[in-house]
Amino acid sequence: MLPRPQRLSALLFGVSFAMSGMSSLAMAQTATDNGTTLDDITVTITDEKQAIDSLAPVSTVRGDQINQIMPTRTSDIFFGMPGVSFQQRADEPATSINIRGLQDFGRVNVLIDGARQNFQRSGHNANGAFYLDPELLAGADVIRGPVANIFGSGAIGGVVSFRTKDVDDILKAGERWGVLASGMGAGGGVNELLTSGIVAVRAGPNVDLLAGATYRTNSDYVAGNNGTEPAGVLAGPGQTIPNTGSNIATGLAKITVRPADGHEVKISGLTYSSNYSTGQIPSSTFDSKAQQSTVTARWRYARPDDNLFDIDANVYWTETINDQTKTCCDSSAITGVLGSKRKFSIDTTGFDANNASRFDLGPIRNTFTFGGDAFHDKVGVDDPTGTGALFTPNGQRDVWGAFAQWNAKYSTWLEVIGAVRYDRYDLSGGGFQSEGDHVSPKVTVGVTPIQGFTVYGLYAEGYRAPAVTEALISGLHPFPASFLFLPNPSLRPEVGKNLEAGINLKYDSIFMKDDTFRAKLNIFRNDVSNYIDLAFVPYIGPGGACPIPPYCFQYQNIAEARLEGVELESMYDAGSWFVGLSGHRIRGRNQTDHTPLLTVPPDQLAATAGLRLLDRKVTLALRWAGVSAKKASEIPEGAIPTGGYDLVDLYLGYQPNENVLAGLSIENLLDKYYFNYLDAQTARIPARGLTVKGSLKVRFSDLTMPRG
Repeated sequence: MLPRPQRLSALLFGVSFAMSGMSSLAMAQTATDNGTTLDDITVTITDEKQAIDSLAPVSTVRGDQINQIMPTRTSDIFFGMPGVSFQQRADEPATSINIRGLQDFGRVNVLIDGARQNFQRSGHNANGAFYLDPELLAGADVIRGPVANIFGSGAIGGVVSFRTKDVDDILKAGERWGVLASGMGAGGGVNELLTSGIVAVRAGPNVDLLAGATYRTNSDYVAGNNGTEPAGVLAGPGQTIPNTGSNIATGLAKITVRPADGHEVKISGLTYSSNYSTGQIPSSTFDSKAQQSTVTARWRYARPDDNLFDIDANVYWTETINDQTKTCCDSSAITGVLGSKRKFSIDTTGFDANNASRFDLGPIRNTFTFGGDAFHDKVGVDDPTGTGALFTPNGQRDVWGAFAQWNAKYSTWLEVIGAVRYDRYDLSGGGFQSEGDHVSPKVTVGVTPIQGFTVYGLYAEGYRAPAVTEALISGLHPFPASFLFLPNPSLRPEVGKNLEAGINLKYDSIFMKDDTFRAKLNIFRNDVSNYIDLAFVPYIGPGGACPIPPYCFQYQNIAEARLEGVELESMYDAGSWFVGLSGHRIRGRNQTDHTPLLTVPPDQLAATAGLRLLDRKVTLALRWAGVSAKKASEIPEGAIPTGGYDLVDLYLGYQPNENVLAGLSIENLLDKYYFNYLDAQTARIPARGLTVKGSLKVRFSDLTMPRG
């Protein structure tokens, strides 16, 4: 029997969802034939390789998994992935990712088709978020820890790289055009309706075209009914949570041109628009509209006979705008007068480019990769009657860097990776300015003494420049909680110093023909020098650091924060049935005063089991997740403790042929009333109760249409 979540702190495991290996539409299948998640192809440090073979903590999510999860929010697709958590208000559709206890202000580098997502609005929410509808996604790669030099500056927590659907996700070989139409409906915990359509065309051998759109509408959801209501929460068991509904529309367009042998140019545009109300009465509420636009242009050059040049270059622009109108409940010096409007925006422009050269020196196979990247953030806030520009000050930041990496392989048993990265930043606004630079090394050694068993160790540094808000926030927080925010343009950048050891296991045909076992186990310790956190500054009289009573707050550098933990990801797939167990246990402390860090997620454990029936046309899966409590003794003073809970989900998929997939799922089968720990730190809103979802995906093309 699996232990209760309250005792999970004694375990070395955590949540991971291994729904791979189930049926999927052929056009969305990007995993290998055996279906295991750990065999998915991922873009890592120097080239494309299987996640199970990467000498790094890499996990992937692919289209078949997304189909089966039937996600409402982007965070749903990562259900159970070890080391990955989320902080997101239930009354806002934005998503903020936490990796190994690190989040906010770019500690996790989020990319959509290679474009950075740097939007941030300070308040009672996460300090860094992005908007994305999961219906457009073909997959996502996650690299935990500061090991991904190729993905740019700031990622001391890790990298999440999303890829939207492309022509090859819709069309099979030989098809000239095709359409993917999808629909989903939900009832119970939430009433939801999703419709989407994507058209793909191969307009000749060297031109691909794609266009698609989605529309999703959600009602206010109902909390679970099975549980006890703690003091101070916004709603009890079985109650409807106001302002948790939204309407979301997205659009996607891509053109791919191959002007010469080995060359590919891809231009893509992605739009997102959502209308929703945020805030909970009697606090202030706002009618809100979030708009996000992303444009990318990528050039790839690669030929099998050219070992000197393998080029990947990308330029991008992302604009995120959040317009809000105050609707309740009274005028306030903090949130503005009733009917007033405020606007938060950020423009990010940037590029990245790298080249990989491959050559042999005797028995050693070498790959040398070098590249550079840069981005410019411009933050704009307009709040004429409130304090939006106080909490999220206007300013701009330029960050750029360059790296070089060498990967050497000897025979089948030894792999060595060495890299160095240089970063620099310049930040200005409000009459203040700061700058800095750093050189970050990385070294990895992997040994495979016997086939299928690889052990590796690595040391990697990452460098994060202060955000505009951290350095420039300044002003008086109005009544009823009057205190002063102090700017700190002399903030020093954070440096993550990560030590890690891992084991990769990869075995086939163990007990029967064509069965597979994949597992990744890793242990890490990330010491973050100059960790930036909001610090209390007492008033000690005129002339002190805090000039106005009763007290002040300021972002300051902690001498060192330490995050350490263990992660496991595993799956056994026998073809007709499969089972997985995965998880994480993470701890994080301020090494100066030995207090726990706020953003460290609770211990979690997950198990997945499933059957494939009727010639694999039917897939039945059961997944369970247990989440431990976060007690007052395990969190900083003033943080909100949460209890442990169990979640059970069911999935039934029917795929009569490769072009049709019908799905039925039941989420939170036990109708648990519970609170996500990170979400509870921004608003004590309970999570959604039992929800039933049904979906249908249909694909047709020029080769599948009846011929007369």
